[in-house]
Amino acid sequence: MKYQLQKKLVCLLTFLAAIFCMTTSVQAASYAKVFKKVDSAVVVIHSQEKAPGASSNQATMKSLGTGMVVSKEGLIMTAAHVVQMSDKLIVEFVDGGKFPAHVVSSSVVADVSLIKLNQLPDQLHIAKLGNSDKIDIGDEVFVIGTPYGVKHTLTVGHLSGKRLASILGPQLGEIEFLQTDAAINKGNSGGPLFNRKGQVVGIVSHIKSASGGSEGLGFATSINVARRLLLEEKAVWTGLDIIPIEGDLAAALNVPSGGMLVQRVARNSLGYFLGLRAGKLPITIGNQRILIGGDVMLSLNGIQLNETEDALKARDELIKLPYGSRIDVEVLRAGQVKALFTSKQENLNVLP
Repeated sequence: MKYQLQKKLVCLLTFLAAIFCMTTSVQAASYAKVFKKVDSAVVVIHSQEKAPGASSNQATMKSLGTGMVVSKEGLIMTAAHVVQMSDKLIVEFVDGGKFPAHVVSSSVVADVSLIKLNQLPDQLHIAKLGNSDKIDIGDEVFVIGTPYGVKHTLTVGHLSGKRLASILGPQLGEIEFLQTDAAINKGNSGGPLFNRKGQVVGIVSHIKSASGGSEGLGFATSINVARRLLLEEKAVWTGLDIIPIEGDLAAALNVPSGGMLVQRVARNSLGYFLGLRAGKLPITIGNQRILIGGDVMLSLNGIQLNETEDALKARDELIKLPYGSRIDVEVLRAGQVKALFTSKQENLNVLP
């Protein structure tokens, strides 16, 4: 009797192991199929930008990110921190073809940007955008990206949570980030987060990690937020790295709080055509490295830039302005208030 029970138990375990292997095999096969279907829409983004505080004739910094093609006109979605300060962009396709591109729009707070190819390849594969409201916690997801420069790498995980970035203020609406345990590392930024059907549900943004590498806490901006900010509202690419003068910074500079200190200005951006000057002298306040000596933005189209909320109001103003409208900025430069202006143009940064 005991022998028969042991034999039945062995048979049961063998059966369950076979079922598990079959399930794993089916999952692997399904991922292989969907990967082949969507990978050609994923691109590697080579970004080149001026080092903080560097003059125009000094060496630039180069970095890698990921993106995906979203229209036959050559529009590509990626993360804002990959391209926000870029002076030059090259997009590399899975077949090795490389094409120049430029930034069209960007939302730094949501970490999403839209770039456009300056010329189109012979064949363009388009990623299908899904509905991030319809994905549930526990659903399987996968990421295709360029971790540490290893191109077109697939990693698989689950949707671990949905997080709202409410600390950014009501002006932004709801900025939703999708949390996943799919492996995300440096170079994955801007890459697509797919559901099992191969639909894009998020744009990879950042990770939380004590080691600096993937520890199962990755975050992607939901595609519904990206669609709203980039395709519907058409966020403006300012090409600026600015910080508010307040708290310890105001105390260290011995000035009243108020104004936005310009750190860096990307070539051919809105900030560039306004003639804004970047900081050059590096200082450290606490653990924060800051560049001083650049312009202090005081107002934009009559909106006083005293704190972060004012910058958000100015952002909304820029979005609402029709193309061709005048943009006026007041800055403090070398102790004097100076007026700068330009007009809002579509694709300002396409110029050589």
